[in-house]
Amino acid sequence: MPTLLVTGSNRGIGLELCRQYAAAGWSVLAACRAPSAATDLNRLRSESLRVIELDMADPACIRRVAYDLRDQSIDLLLNNAGVIGTQSKSLGQLEPEGLIEVLRVNTVGPLLLCEALLEPVSRSRRRQMVAVTSGMGSIGDGGGGYYAYRCSKAALNMAMHTLARDLAPRGITVCVINPGWVKTDMGGPDAKLSTEQSVQAMKARLDALRIEDSGRFLDYKGGEWPW
Repeated sequence: MPTLLVTGSNRGIGLELCRQYAAAGWSVLAACRAPSAATDLNRLRSESLRVIELDMADPACIRRVAYDLRDQSIDLLLNNAGVIGTQSKSLGQLEPEGLIEVLRVNTVGPLLLCEALLEPVSRSRRRQMVAVTSGMGSIGDGGGGYYAYRCSKAALNMAMHTLARDLAPRGITVCVINPGWVKTDMGGPDAKLSTEQSVQAMKARLDALRIEDSGRFLDYKGGEWPW
């Protein structure tokens, strides 16, 4: 039975990832910041789905989780947790702490988690590290605004691209994937995709991942995004 660790699993895309991977027969480590408040996630608890506490903004928490999982094999480490930031969206409201907080959660946390769980991923059969990114993190995207979020996702893309090069000798596949515009708290009600549609398409792409895909910026529906 392959094992998935997914962050930000208490709602939206993360929650649906837990549902679909558990239904597909995977062992799921569902990580979120506040398990006691994750009502929908806790309903999914089973022998094959374990809920764990993980605050992506807290390096000490990341180290504790890595220590607890030191003997585990993790086939797919899926960094999904992210924040859009309530401040630092537009010119005139940029604020240093707001920018730093979004970078801490969206970029620094995922990179530290990949580093901390390198051995559990290395000993697995699939050996995959994937981050859920956004088209808004592509330099080729034509939009404006959302400075903190865009910068954090562009930095995440670079971090994972660099990691792909460094981990190639260990046979670890590292990539980022754009889930599309999804109806979540972040995506809003006008988004084009349901969480079920997005995750079903992403899962199909991830199920087909090969080492040759390492370092790529994948799109949920096929093809690639410009960096």
